[in-house]
Amino acid sequence: MTILTEPYMLRALLATVFLTPVCAMLGVYATARRMAFFSDTVSHGALAGVAIGIWLGLANVTAPILIVSLLIACGVLWLKENTELLTDTIMALLLSGSVAIGITILSLMHSRPGDIQRYLFGDILAIGWSEVWEALVLVTAICTALLLRLNAISLATVHEELAHVSGVRVRALNYYFVIGMTLTVAITIRLLGIVLVTSLLVIPPAAARNLSRNLRQHIVLSTVIGLAGGLAGIIGTYYLDVPCGPAIVLACIMLFIVSLAWSGLRQKLAIVKL
Repeated sequence: MTILTEPYMLRALLATVFLTPVCAMLGVYATARRMAFFSDTVSHGALAGVAIGIWLGLANVTAPILIVSLLIACGVLWLKENTELLTDTIMALLLSGSVAIGITILSLMHSRPGDIQRYLFGDILAIGWSEVWEALVLVTAICTALLLRLNAISLATVHEELAHVSGVRVRALNYYFVIGMTLTVAITIRLLGIVLVTSLLVIPPAAARNLSRNLRQHIVLSTVIGLAGGLAGIIGTYYLDVPCGPAIVLACIMLFIVSLAWSGLRQKLAIVKL
């Protein structure tokens, strides 16, 4: 038996191929906008969606996760625009509140730890074909939407005031980007879990930053690193019998260390040439 002949591994590999590149690509803009904590807020807030789904007796809790995640994301933007609270304060408020709601609902139902463990730490090896196709639809929609507005998003990320002067509807664009990132985080929870999902938005762009010289290279390298880390984690899970989510994160961390070492070596070689 090989990794490609196992149906559960094939589903896991396909979901990884679909989800890791789009997470890495969005992560370039998320980290540039200093929104890494935002993805953490959305992912942890999804616990309330998981609890509601279990409470309603749903076999697939994707719908409540998406609804709750979108409410939290829009809540962050609305409070930022209509109050004087700092962004990190708003995110901490919504994160703690939504997690508290989720834990309360689960405790009232006397849920077993196994009921939510796969959402906390990821269980991509247990996903079905329907969830694989959900990932494909998401990737297609997000990539299409991002490519259609790539120039505007890039300009708004680098210089928001210049984007506004250039005719870009910055407020609508921010909601546009946040909704796309929220949907991606909510779906990717099955890959890495609530606790680790932010790593796919942060580590590949950080590694690519060490190697890239411009935005285009940053996006391409981040996508490649995210995909390589995801596939390496899945393969490591199969042959080493370790948890899938942490294996993917550790693979991405190793790639970051390699990129850091390569960047340092390149700088030393440049100094020697001078």
